[in-house]
Amino acid sequence: MSAAASPLALRIEPGRLLTWLLLFGGGLLMVTPLAFMFATSLKDSSEIYDLAFFPAHPTLQNYVTVLSDGRFLRWFANSFGIAVAVTLSNVFFDSLVGYTLAKFQFRGRYLVFIAILSTLMIPTEMLVIPWYVMAKNFGWLDSYWGIMFPGMMTAFGTFLMKQFFETVPNDFLEAARIDGLNEFAIFWRIAMPLVTPALSALAIFTFLSNWTAFIWPLIVTTSKELYTLPVGLTSFAVESQVQWELIMTGAALATLPTLTVFLLLQRYIVRGVVLAGLKG
Repeated sequence: MSAAASPLALRIEPGRLLTWLLLFGGGLLMVTPLAFMFATSLKDSSEIYDLAFFPAHPTLQNYVTVLSDGRFLRWFANSFGIAVAVTLSNVFFDSLVGYTLAKFQFRGRYLVFIAILSTLMIPTEMLVIPWYVMAKNFGWLDSYWGIMFPGMMTAFGTFLMKQFFETVPNDFLEAARIDGLNEFAIFWRIAMPLVTPALSALAIFTFLSNWTAFIWPLIVTTSKELYTLPVGLTSFAVESQVQWELIMTGAALATLPTLTVFLLLQRYIVRGVVLAGLKG
């Protein structure tokens, strides 16, 4: 009985095997550019145009050169500070607007929500011009606030938080009102702790998107002291020579925080995305 059942137990279904092969191929396709980037960062300038994947003479001199350049550390600090500030703003204001739309009944509530969602259909490239005009008129060009203000609130974050706040039982909120809590205290002390998965997902997505932002910081800044890390890395490319080894090294260092955030908090990302899909 067991001998006959053993081949059946070891048999692999063709559909499952195909699924695993596709997942493996997709994962390999996504990891290969990252691996090539890290491998290239270990090459010297004489090997940079060599198509060999692994460097013939690995060296850490590129990392020493980049890290000893004070500009890189400044750009790194700029990106980190801007990403953290925008993330905190999104977590607070998107949650506040989402809570208001989900738990308060007022005239025009759905029109406001539809108007917010409609902005998701506008490409970022079309928003750059009004952002620039606004920044110029208010004197925000070449400033940290000029980099941050377009992303201080997002329609995606508002939508995500509204969907989650709708699942919070109204009985909890009514009980808090009976106990004498004001509306902001109910939002902050009762509702917010109940949507932690959504807050985590929103914070992670916002941080990663601002950490890798390139187009808007490139347009709005002219001082190298205000460059973010993606913009600053272009300084290693000059007309006479493109220092690919330094660009790859800087990109590898810039990737480490995002990889760390994802590896440590991936369960929150998956949970937030799954729950948002179920609630949407």
